[in-house]
Amino acid sequence: MNSSRLIRVLAAWLGGLMLAVAAAITTVTLVNTHVYGPHQQVESYLEALRQGEGERALGLLNATVPDANAALLDGPALQRATRGVENVEVGTPRPAGDNRVEVDVSYTIADTQHTTAFLLERTGTEWLFFNRWEFVPSALPTLEVSVINQNEATLNGTRVLMPEGRNRFAVFYPAEVEAHYTSEYFAAPAQTAAVTDRRQAPTRINLATAATPALSDAVAAQLKTFLDRCAEQTVFQPANCPFGFETENRVAGPIDWSITEYPEVRIEPFNGDWIISPLTGTVLLETRLQDLFTGIIEPVSVPQEFGFTARLAVTEEGITVTPVVEY
Repeated sequence: MNSSRLIRVLAAWLGGLMLAVAAAITTVTLVNTHVYGPHQQVESYLEALRQGEGERALGLLNATVPDANAALLDGPALQRATRGVENVEVGTPRPAGDNRVEVDVSYTIADTQHTTAFLLERTGTEWLFFNRWEFVPSALPTLEVSVINQNEATLNGTRVLMPEGRNRFAVFYPAEVEAHYTSEYFAAPAQTAAVTDRRQAPTRINLATAATPALSDAVAAQLKTFLDRCAEQTVFQPANCPFGFETENRVAGPIDWSITEYPEVRIEPFNGDWIISPLTGTVLLETRLQDLFTGIIEPVSVPQEFGFTARLAVTEEGITVTPVVEY
């Protein structure tokens, strides 16, 4: 009786032990998969990007920073880089040989589907049972940005220097970078670029800076003032002006000039500066002339096209337009 009871106790104890071992194995497997698995490293990396924690993201990714501007690698600029990365799904790890796996992350940027493959390797264990996974060392990709005739731009809401209109930026991935330039007198519309892979060629954004309506209007106003003053001169050859009239007859009435068509202002980049394209307009001369041979006096109304150029200077002090009239 005692022997049978002992056997039952031992069997129960053994059964409990086997269940405990099985539960422990199951627990280790689950923890290995869901806590220490390679996809968890990817999740942690993506979360660091969303939080704008560049230092943590760089450490997790096990990446080196190339010789480039680091303005996009931390804080609000980094957070904005991930704001456009939507519909993110982390895939199941698949073997890649030599204790390595690849984890695909699918997502959309501007409604375009992308997939980035992250390569990780098993580098040891923690607490004897749990695998340790790390990203395979790599270098961050870069983004090259240019802006016409300016030495700064705005990338993901952060102002950055653009020496001689160019700069190169290190970028985490996946990311969407928006660049633009805006000032009172010059602006470049926003351009975006998707950075999706460490191995892709340098991504480029070219900002096409142009004069703003405020600058064109200011230049047009100064040119109008200049031409109106020319038109106020009651002579056939207004001084330092782009129009005039020649006749061999005698003036028999007042000389009236009026600008009927003011020049259209076009401001273009040229050789690192801004120039005003050649200007054309129309003026109307009205007067009375007497024929020296017949003595007849007749009214004269002469429309005349004219052309000239002007130099433009835009400084912190203001805008200066200098008409250039060739004789």
